Amino acid sequence: MDKKFTAALTGASLMGALLATPLVMAAPLAQAGSTQATASKAERPGPADARFKAIYTAEWKWRLSQKQEDGEDDDDSGVAASLPRIDAATQKQRLAYWQGVMKQLDGIRERVAGVAKRGLNTIETAAGAWIDGIRETQLSASERVNYQVYKAQIAALIAGQLFREYEKPLNADSAFWSNNAGGARRVLTTEKQLRDYLKQLADMPRYFNDEIDNMRAGLARGFTPPKVTLVGRDSSITSVTDAKTAQDTVYYLPFKQLPATIPAAEQAALRAQAVQAIEKSVLPAYRKLLQFMREEYVPKAREALAAESLPDGKAYYQSKIVEFTTTALSADQIHQIGLSEMAKIRAEMHEVIKQTGFEGDLPAFLQFLRSDPRFYAKTPEELLMRSAWVAKKFDAKVSQYFGYLPRRRFAVIPVPDDQAPFYTSGRGGPGVYLVNTYNLPSRALYSMPALTLHESAPGHAFQMPVAMEQKGRPAFRNAYISAFGEGWALYSERLGVEMGIYETPYEVFGMLSYQAWRASRLVVDTGIHSKGWTRKQAQDYLHDNTALSAHEIETEVDRYISWPGQALSYYLGEMSIIGARRKAEAALGSKFDIRAFHDTVLQLGSVPLPVLEARIDRFIAEGGKSPYPNLD
Repeated sequence: MDKKFTAALTGASLMGALLATPLVMAAPLAQAGSTQATASKAERPGPADARFKAIYTAEWKWRLSQKQEDGEDDDDSGVAASLPRIDAATQKQRLAYWQGVMKQLDGIRERVAGVAKRGLNTIETAAGAWIDGIRETQLSASERVNYQVYKAQIAALIAGQLFREYEKPLNADSAFWSNNAGGARRVLTTEKQLRDYLKQLADMPRYFNDEIDNMRAGLARGFTPPKVTLVGRDSSITSVTDAKTAQDTVYYLPFKQLPATIPAAEQAALRAQAVQAIEKSVLPAYRKLLQFMREEYVPKAREALAAESLPDGKAYYQSKIVEFTTTALSADQIHQIGLSEMAKIRAEMHEVIKQTGFEGDLPAFLQFLRSDPRFYAKTPEELLMRSAWVAKKFDAKVSQYFGYLPRRRFAVIPVPDDQAPFYTSGRGGPGVYLVNTYNLPSRALYSMPALTLHESAPGHAFQMPVAMEQKGRPAFRNAYISAFGEGWALYSERLGVEMGIYETPYEVFGMLSYQAWRASRLVVDTGIHSKGWTRKQAQDYLHDNTALSAHEIETEVDRYISWPGQALSYYLGEMSIIGARRKAEAALGSKFDIRAFHDTVLQLGSVPLPVLEARIDRFIAEGGKSPYPNLD
C-alpha cells in the first residue's frame, strides 16, 4: 500500500505501549477492554481526556509541520511548498520532542521553562511551569483506545530516531527518491497547487543533499541495506537522468494536462517554469545522487545480510519485530510458529492437488504451475482485466459480508515502468490497486484472485477508506500499522473461499500458495536476520514451499533482506484476526453476524493487535452488536 506508518519500537517501549502479545493474550489489556464496556464512570470524559487531547492535538499539528505524515498543510492547497527537513540536527530535535511527549504519556509530572505547551494542565511557577502527565486509568473508554494506539505510535517514532533509521532511507523495494517521484503522479487541479509543486522542485537539491549526508553517516557506521539488494536499483534514478528532455521526466507529468480554468498564457508560463525547474534543480540533484550511489554508496555497502549484524543488531531486529507485529515475540518463537503453520498449509495443498487430478508430488505440481502457459496472461491488458473482473465479483458478494461500505472507489492501474522490475506483484491503498505487468511469465493468473482480494477489496483499498471515513477520530488514528493492515488483507484472501471468489482448484491453490508465501516469511525473515541464513537458503525455501515464480522469489527475498521485520506482519496479523473471529463465533453461537464482526474490526482503523483483540472481547460482551446500529 502507499501510505504506511513505518517506525521502530524497542522491546522496552513495547511493555509500556502495548502491554500484551496478541497471540497469547495477557490479562491487563483484555481486562481494559471489558472494563470499557461496564464501567460507566470511564465512559464520561474528564479532565484527563482534555489534557490528553491537548497533547496529541499539539503533537500531530507539529508532526504535520515536520512533514512526517501524509496530510495537508495549514493552507488549503494540499501541496507543501517545500520538501521535508531531514538533516541530523532536525532529527535530534524530533527525538527530544517525542521523548517529552512520552514522559507525559507515562504519567510523569515535568517542569518546563515557560508555558510552551498550551492547553495542557499547567501550574505556573517562577522557574516555568509544571505539566501533569496522563494515566490511562483516568481516561474515558474512547480515549483509552486512542491512548493505546497513540502511545505505541510515539514509542515507535522514538525508537526510529534512536536507531537513526533516517540514515537508511532506502531498501530493495523503494527509496526516498522513488517515493518523491510518486508525488509527481498526483493530479494537481489549481494554480496554487502547481506553484507550490514548482517550489518543491526548486527545493530538491537541498533535500537530496541532506538525504545523501544521512546515507553517508549510515555508511560510516555500517548501517546500510546489504549490497546484494542494491544491484540494479539505480534504474529508478536513471529513468530521470536518461530522459531526453525535461518533459520526458516523471516530474513534468502535472503540467501535461493543466486545468481549463487556467488561461492559456498562464499555462504556457507554468510549463516553461516547470522545464526550467527540472533542468536547473531536479536533474542536477538526480545526477549527483546517481554518482554517489554508483561510486560511493553501493561499493561500500555492507556485505552481511542479517539485521543482527548491524550496530546494536539484536536490539535493532527486536525493535523491527515489535514495530511490524505489535507483539513481544522473539525471533525464535516466530520462526517456530512459521514452521508449524507451513506444515498445516502443506497439508491443505495436498488436498487441493488431489482435486485437480494431477498425479505427482508437490514439487512436480509447483513446476507444472510455473511452466504451463495456460496459467499466464499474454498481454498486460489481460492481467489488468482479470484483476478488474475479480474485483467486480467481490462487489456481487459484498453486502453479505459487510454492512458499512466505503464511499471511496479505486482504480486498477499498472505499476509505473521505472519501479516495476523490482516492485511487488501488486499494491493497493485508498483509490488505487497497482498491478505489476512487468515480466508477464512471472504473474500467474491463478494467483490473481488472492492478490486482488488482498490489495483492492476487501483488502487495502477497502479497509483504509473505511478507517478514514470514521467521524470524530483523531487524525493520528489514520497512521498505518502493518500488523493490522497486512493481517486484514491476508485474512481477506482466506475470506474469498467463503465468498465463492475462487472458481477452480487452481485458484484455491493460488490462495494457499499465497498463505504459504506469508507463513514462510516468518521462517525466512527470522532465518536471514537471526539465524545466519544465506540469500540462496531463503530463495530455496520459497521455491520449495510456494508457487511463486523465480523472478518473484528473487525480488521478494531481497525485499526481506533489506527491510527487516516487515514480512512478519502479515501472517501474525491474520492469525490474530482469525483467532478473534473463532472466539466470537464460539461465544455468540447463533447470534454471531459476520457483517457485524467485520464492521467492528474495520471501524477500529489500524490498531495494535492487542487493541483489536480487546475490542472483540467487548463485541462479545455486548452480544455481537453492529457498531452501525442504523445501517439496516
